Amino acid sequence: MDDSRFGKENSRGFWEPAKPITYGPVFNWPPNPGALVKWLFGFPGYFLPWNIFYAIVAILIWKFLTPPLESFQTFSFYWASVILLRNIILAILVYGAWHMWLYVWRKQGTTFKYNRQWPKEKSEIFLFNNQTYDNMFYTLVSGVPIWTAYELLLLWAYANNIAPMISFDEHPVGFIAVFFLVPFIHEVGFYFAHRLLHVPALYKVAHKLHHRNVNPGPWSGLSMHPIEHLIYFSTILLFFFIPSHPIHMINLASRLGVAPAQGHTGFDRMVVGHEATMDVSYYAHYLHHKYFEVNYSDGMVPLDKWFGSFHDGTPEADEAMKARRLRRGI
Repeated sequence: MDDSRFGKENSRGFWEPAKPITYGPVFNWPPNPGALVKWLFGFPGYFLPWNIFYAIVAILIWKFLTPPLESFQTFSFYWASVILLRNIILAILVYGAWHMWLYVWRKQGTTFKYNRQWPKEKSEIFLFNNQTYDNMFYTLVSGVPIWTAYELLLLWAYANNIAPMISFDEHPVGFIAVFFLVPFIHEVGFYFAHRLLHVPALYKVAHKLHHRNVNPGPWSGLSMHPIEHLIYFSTILLFFFIPSHPIHMINLASRLGVAPAQGHTGFDRMVVGHEATMDVSYYAHYLHHKYFEVNYSDGMVPLDKWFGSFHDGTPEADEAMKARRLRRGI
């Protein structure tokens, strides 16, 4: 597969997509109904493949991998251990699959890799002098337990009628609507949590640990300081106020838990056939790891554009970023 069909190497040898980063047409004015329908139902689009995928995963987790809701009316170490084990296995499967395919087996080499270099085998800035082992440690020892704690809290709240709960039988339209509001909830929550983590005090104490991954891989996605994990997963608490079902909460929780693997692959596309590729990553977030002060969100809701932190990957955006730095005296 020739990745020059989709982009090019810059003067420093980094691969860049040919097309600038854009947002979906939801917030365009005046509205373009044709573009909106294509974005909603096309492939790739809003529903396919990833939002439908995460919705199906949430249903399967709720139906087959979660104890009955009444089990959570009182705290039980047994059921807490079941949910923790389930989430650990899910994380190992997802993060491990991306890592094995792209970084261990290197099935497509550096084709579509933003940074053509592989992460260094040894680096003293990481625990165990190894980026992957460091990232696995913070993901599995801090990230997954904190994800699980938030999930258990909401399951307890649903079971005791503290969190507002709806069912498909009573509110079929609302039930389906919340499913497809989850990606917006995820992105808006992530943006504001992320901006908070770039406040100098919090960045120094917590977020700089994540930003050691300047050449990220899949396991970099959830490699965070415990303080950052507490802030990052706190979006789940919105379900104390949003009428929903535990499936919706699991949809958001599992997305927060495993989607960072995809967002940190370091690859733009996956080669899935002789002449076929599939979008897998977010160039916008790669640029965030490269420049630190741009693209705090994932690129569906134009929050970065509204708040002046958008970088679309073009030389013009580089110049605008440099101008902002000059104005701040950096």
